[in-house]
Amino acid sequence: MTVTNDRILTTHVGSLPRPESLLEFFEQRQAGESIDSDAFDQAVREATESVVRRQDEIGIDIASSGEQNRLSFVTYVVDRLSGFDGESPAIQWADLEEFPEYAREVPTFSEWSEPGATIPAVTGPIEYDGEAETRSEYEHFEQAIEAGEADFEDTFVTAASPGAVASYLGNEYYESHEAFTEAIADAIRQEYELIAETGATLQIDAPDLLGGRHLKFKDRSDAAFVDVAKTHIDALNDALEEIPREQVRIHTCWGNYEGPHHHDIPLAEVLPHLTDADVGGLLLEQANPCHQHDYHLLAEHSLPDDWTLVPGVIDVTVNYVEPPAVIADRIERFVDAIGDPTRIVAGADCGLGTFAGFGAVHPEIAWKKLESLVEGAELASERVF
Repeated sequence: MTVTNDRILTTHVGSLPRPESLLEFFEQRQAGESIDSDAFDQAVREATESVVRRQDEIGIDIASSGEQNRLSFVTYVVDRLSGFDGESPAIQWADLEEFPEYAREVPTFSEWSEPGATIPAVTGPIEYDGEAETRSEYEHFEQAIEAGEADFEDTFVTAASPGAVASYLGNEYYESHEAFTEAIADAIRQEYELIAETGATLQIDAPDLLGGRHLKFKDRSDAAFVDVAKTHIDALNDALEEIPREQVRIHTCWGNYEGPHHHDIPLAEVLPHLTDADVGGLLLEQANPCHQHDYHLLAEHSLPDDWTLVPGVIDVTVNYVEPPAVIADRIERFVDAIGDPTRIVAGADCGLGTFAGFGAVHPEIAWKKLESLVEGAELASERVF
């Protein structure tokens, strides 16, 4: 994790809006149509160059490729892990089940609510076969940085946690959720190590550790879910055992969607176990109005001394552009809670393009919000250093 001694750095969670020219390819693939692989590759290159250039222009310090080549933050693994040849019934969020009329009004939620809606499912042994794609993704990123002569403090590459894959995709093969998670961890460790070899920071996307509570595990008690989260963290640690913890950061949240969120598990239930992860930084959703009080808890429950905290200080589910002054105030809360401004990096609640073509925030407003993030971090830096 990169930090400085004189200012608050900025980053985001990874995914960024994709251009229409690229979305057309994902739409064709989702419809079962064949695509021109060379044309798709070229579209990915151009989209990656565009998001890298815009991050540089805005002043983002710790940047990513924007996941331009991925359909989503988690379903991308079906192209890199063998065995995902089946389908399982889709799962709806517990809070939205109580408001079905609202769920039917929002396109993505309505799709999940339709009879027959499915998610990818594993039907055979899981093995890793995504080396070529993982290397290609990073090469596109590196080439985009060179082409635009971008100057970042650091870069990061995202990868789904074993628990996220096990929580958001289906299992039609392994005898238990625990066995499913362990198999994913054994396979996906190769992806983690490939990313770490590049020198970039590895970001583990683990919404399962909070958001999984009101999705796949909505029928369990909070205590039973915490046991699941502990199992997921153990599996993640096994997959990370060859990677220095200071090169890894983990992101978790309660689900990147605008909804009631009244079934979100309290952070207090899970935080004591989050700190068992073998990582050097935590990205945590905090701009969501349901969780803006959690900075009190972070002050009471000390994070590991070598951890950097990346609080979400912009909400990625609304089109309000938070003014820099609001962002600076939010950053200061976490500086006060942690007690050291050099351990704080300003971030976003979640990705701004988590699924291709789906995002509550309009693409151009998303970039404006990131611009305000940078300005807010500059203002906060003047106050805390």
